[in-house]
Amino acid sequence: MANPILSVKDLKVNYGAIEALRGISLEVPEGKVVALIGSNGAGKTTTLRAISRMLRPIAGSVKFRGEEITTLQAHEIVARGLAHAPEGRGIFLNLSVRENLDLGAFLRNDSDEIAKDMDKMFKLFPILKEREHQVSGTLSGGEQQMLAVARALMCRPKLLLLDEPSLGLAPQVVDKIFSVLRDVSQAGVALLLVEQNAHKALQIAERAYVLETGEVVMSGTGQELLNSPEVRKAYLGE
Repeated sequence: MANPILSVKDLKVNYGAIEALRGISLEVPEGKVVALIGSNGAGKTTTLRAISRMLRPIAGSVKFRGEEITTLQAHEIVARGLAHAPEGRGIFLNLSVRENLDLGAFLRNDSDEIAKDMDKMFKLFPILKEREHQVSGTLSGGEQQMLAVARALMCRPKLLLLDEPSLGLAPQVVDKIFSVLRDVSQAGVALLLVEQNAHKALQIAERAYVLETGEVVMSGTGQELLNSPEVRKAYLGE
């Protein structure tokens, strides 16, 4: 396996008296796709939020590119190259598509390169170019999800955390989102993907982890988990 860009060890998060994460450990190799699958309430979203410092863990270690980031602020983590596209998209609904993309690059000051990345996003997602000056709240769900991914990519991350990118989207839009995620990965960006559509996630994942009640109960390559009778029964509806 390639060197991990992200290494999470014994991560614990509590919500009051509830143990949400009970010592999660996982790794994301440089430039690879890693999937987290599991039922609702298993701790997938909490894991991403703890990594990006939207939540504060009570114990454990998160290392990004070899540096301990557990005590950093969220904006400091973004500046180091880790972006998070949260569940629910989190875009600014009252701003235009272009303004949202500009905000994705707010920590950068290389205006020529930002302009190039803007063009790149419009090539990845041609519909966003068509909607460039449209208020984001008027976009369809699929278009908003594309904007959320594009905005996260505008900070030029080395690692992108994605929470439920296909949630509530039509099948052809889901196919488009996953096609872009493949392209992004092949361009060298590592992805940590939380996804209810386990079949889609495992198809593109180099490695995957199954979470249950805040613990990793199984891990392997995407293909190994696709072939696992337990995974097929519990998460693939077979």
